[in-house]
Amino acid sequence: MAERTRVERSFRGISERLARRYLTNLGGERVDEETVAGEDWTATISSETVGVGPSLTLTEVTVVFEGDPDALDGLVEDFAQKAMRAGG
Repeated sequence: MAERTRVERSFRGISERLARRYLTNLGGERVDEETVAGEDWTATISSETVGVGPSLTLTEVTVVFEGDPDALDGLVEDFAQKAMRAGG
């Protein structure tokens, strides 16, 4: 069995919908509301509202990437760059 890696990253200021779009633009196909899969990887998306200071809240989207370590190296970095440009 091939080695699999798991990487979890959280991003504030983007939506689950936008995260799914970024992942499909990076070569994945939507499996369901929470999962996008590529040839050698899967990404599971979840979100929660988090407080920032006394009166401000943001959506924090968490993406769990799993798959071939070589495939994840570029994928996670490319996704993070897209998310950082859009989010806060």
